[in-house]
Amino acid sequence: MTRFTPAELEAARDRPVPDVVADGLRVLFCGINPGLMTAATGHHFARPGNRFWPVLHRSGFTPRLLKPSEQGELLSYGLGITNVVARPTARAEELTPEEYREGGRLLALKVARLRPRWLAVVGVTAYRAAFGDRKAQVGPQERTIGDTRVWVLPNPSGLNAHWTAETMAEEFARLRMAAQGP
Repeated sequence: MTRFTPAELEAARDRPVPDVVADGLRVLFCGINPGLMTAATGHHFARPGNRFWPVLHRSGFTPRLLKPSEQGELLSYGLGITNVVARPTARAEELTPEEYREGGRLLALKVARLRPRWLAVVGVTAYRAAFGDRKAQVGPQERTIGDTRVWVLPNPSGLNAHWTAETMAEEFARLRMAAQGP
């Protein structure tokens, strides 16, 4: 893995990270916003301590453990990645409530255009802030965006100590089973 200096990571704050999307995906995973490592590499969930890629594999979404640099392969499995807020930051706490609300509005428009079967927001706090649903819990939501169902997953950040890789994989697998249905 490439090592970046603090100056190189700071310089990445202005670097957009392209979505990995296509029309009609089975699941569109939605992160909170790109971290500086993601912005520096251009690859989603690139920070070494992030558990997204291992959990995606453990839950059965991918037949092997993908590296962030292989994110384009997700499309062949009917999966994609976007973010609630596009602005890269060192920590999600740098985002404002207005950015979350605007991100939720833009995300709903994107989902309506792409029509994935499921939108999977990774992070219940981000989901609550983006969609004004203060009582949302991890799992399937009542909310839909057009015909797209919504599922909230635990945040795979290494900072989320409430969930282990194993318990996260179990929740991701619940979504995988639901996404296989009609």
